[in-house]
Amino acid sequence: MKNASSIVARVISTIFHPLMLPTLGFLLLFNSGFYFSILPWSVERFILLVVFLSTCILPAFCIGLLSLNPKFDLNMEKNIDRVLPLILSSLFYYLGYLILQRLPVFPIYKLFIIASILVQIALLVISLKWKISAHSAAIGGLLGAFFGLSFRLHENPMIILILLVLLAGTIGSARLILGKHTRAQIYAGFLLGFLIMNLTIYYV
Repeated sequence: MKNASSIVARVISTIFHPLMLPTLGFLLLFNSGFYFSILPWSVERFILLVVFLSTCILPAFCIGLLSLNPKFDLNMEKNIDRVLPLILSSLFYYLGYLILQRLPVFPIYKLFIIASILVQIALLVISLKWKISAHSAAIGGLLGAFFGLSFRLHENPMIILILLVLLAGTIGSARLILGKHTRAQIYAGFLLGFLIMNLTIYYV
């Protein structure tokens, strides 16, 4: 039973890896029913391509290159092992922002990327001293972003909010089962992502 739960937890951690969640966030934005979600499929497809490449493929490729160095721990068990990947991710996120900046799209999509970069920078600073959960920060950020949009636009995307709350609990539990983080690290990551994304989306 323990092995089965570990396998499930590992699958959940992989599917909902922090590098995948920005793309999931944009998919949810496109299907949120908010006024800015009405875009031609060709535009949505290009935005998704930019987001997927800049927030997932390019960071993952660089992490793969780093793993060729025997001194680099791919599992990033130590908090300091996360610093360089977070720096690279932040740079690629910003590259994605610069590309979106050139497109005639609603500002919320660019703001979403900027808020995500702020989360990355906060994780980077904290990781210099402490191992905080990036998984929890990513899902907390998504939830915070949609709460911020909900209050800002006075709309209630209930299905998306419920889905994200359930995902947050599932991802946090998976990280605990795998022994990757303590409860404090998971809660801290969630609150960090939630607050930064929520406040940025709501006030900026």
